[in-house]
Amino acid sequence: MSVSIVASRYAKSLIELAKEKNVLEAVFEDMKLFKDTADKNRGLMLALQNPVVRHEKKLAILKSLFADRVNPVSFSIFTIITKKNRESILDAVAEEFILAYNQFKGIQKATVVSSVELTAELRTQLNNIVASATGKTIELEEKVDANLIGGYILRVNDRQIDASLRSRLNELKLQLAD
Repeated sequence: MSVSIVASRYAKSLIELAKEKNVLEAVFEDMKLFKDTADKNRGLMLALQNPVVRHEKKLAILKSLFADRVNPVSFSIFTIITKKNRESILDAVAEEFILAYNQFKGIQKATVVSSVELTAELRTQLNNIVASATGKTIELEEKVDANLIGGYILRVNDRQIDASLRSRLNELKLQLAD
């Protein structure tokens, strides 16, 4: 079975348990913490993915890092996954949990890359455009790329709107070359 399917099943079980125990927000924050820690600490994921490292040692690592910092419901999934010898998918479980949480809450992630920092007015306009198109609450991630020269690139799921000056100049260059 693929990692994403297994991770999705664990994430769905965890979200149901968290809703049942009324700790959904705390578990969401814990999963963001774990994902952030795993992304920033390559050594942690290498240790969790290493078949030579014993499962007891992996659980001890997780316990020392997270036992005092996360909700017991969150730590229970770490324990269960470790006992099932699937520590290598913990980051995928956290990612799937975050996706399931956002879907449950009706939150849509969008990324905008612009040549300069967005003004409050432009940020509001982009939020409204994406919210009206998706019917969901928008969580806008902003990035600055001076290479765009001007304009923006807006990504929502697998859709992209490229309204950057760089892409328009490239189009013009292709038209002039023909």
